[in-house]
Amino acid sequence: MHSRPPKKFSPIPFSYHQEIDLRIDSLTNLGAGVGRVDGWVVFVPYALPGELVRTRIFRNDKNHSQGDLVEVLEKSPDRVEPGCALFGTCGGCQYQHLSYEKQLAWKTRQIRELLKHMAGEEREVNPCASSEQIWNYRSKITPHFEKPVDGVIKEIGFLKVGRRQEILDVPNCPIAMREINDALPAVHADLRTNGRSYKRGATILLRATEGRVERDPKAIAREEIGGVKFDFVAGEFFQNNPFILEKFTGYVGEKALEGGAKYLVDAYCGAGLFGLCLASRFEKVMGVEVNEAGARWAANNVALNGFGNVSILQADAEEIFAKIDTPPEETAVVIDPPRKGCSPEFLAQLVAYGPQRIVYVSCDPATQVRDYKLLREAGYALAEVQPFDLFPHTRHVESVMTLVKSGTEHGVAGSAHPA
Repeated sequence: MHSRPPKKFSPIPFSYHQEIDLRIDSLTNLGAGVGRVDGWVVFVPYALPGELVRTRIFRNDKNHSQGDLVEVLEKSPDRVEPGCALFGTCGGCQYQHLSYEKQLAWKTRQIRELLKHMAGEEREVNPCASSEQIWNYRSKITPHFEKPVDGVIKEIGFLKVGRRQEILDVPNCPIAMREINDALPAVHADLRTNGRSYKRGATILLRATEGRVERDPKAIAREEIGGVKFDFVAGEFFQNNPFILEKFTGYVGEKALEGGAKYLVDAYCGAGLFGLCLASRFEKVMGVEVNEAGARWAANNVALNGFGNVSILQADAEEIFAKIDTPPEETAVVIDPPRKGCSPEFLAQLVAYGPQRIVYVSCDPATQVRDYKLLREAGYALAEVQPFDLFPHTRHVESVMTLVKSGTEHGVAGSAHPA
């Protein structure tokens, strides 16, 4: 076996490909096992808490090392057989070897630890809400292939673990919806037949919609959640686990209503997911979207469902709340920003508007906690944190924080952060 160290390899504290045994005591938020040797941290992907493992070191960084899992010497009772033969080689899933119950427990713990380490708050986080369906739940996948060689397309699939370019052939994906898996063989055959028409590598779209699979990213897809219909562009963002969306949006609505709010503002509204799902519970709903095309789709969806109490406002990023005319003390604001979280400008405008409560939905709990610290300084107390597992078997988790303006009559007693 080739074991010459890479040029920049630092041989301290372990030599290249040295094998060591260590006990794993936790997981990182990227899903790797964490163990220690004389206080020195070693990350081992696919190792589980409680396990004794043998790892082969391939990298020493300033304050930790990284190794590959060679063998599990003492197995965790939570270790299960992965549902996919490609698990461990394909970069798509991180947790198929961990029982589903424990996946939820670790995702809950991850958010609790972020609050503790980033915001200095020791507090309870509600147990992560499970997806109704934990296999065949993804409504969209985007496989890739490299530039064809002499018109021949080789692997079609996803990046291998730890590789920036090498693609693994994925003929079937157990977390993708059944319609997508049924369509995959024909899609692969079609791409390979037409290999000469591709001058370079490409990413392809498979979006399940209304019982069929859409491959054209510009086509219109439709999703229905609790009787509310949404049309959107197939290649654009829309939550990809339809099986949990009714529970997910229902919870957000419950929290927005809790303080007696009559009005709802759905900032970052996109196709209108939260605003429209919750429209029947509020006197008036305003969706705000900075993207012009996004605002048009949201307005189309308002018309499609015949909601008379919903308006969609297209706003400049500098003036998000300029057209909002409802009294802030009777208004709840739902925010669902992209992974990078909210900009300081957006948070400043939100605080200046001063709604009685903010329901902050996030696909990256670390940027959410960062933003929460700014909102806390501005007088918002954290009432409740509820994780949702939109992507079983992966490291991803959605986190919903309910923030209540201090001094709000309907604030939750005893929930203010520790001084």
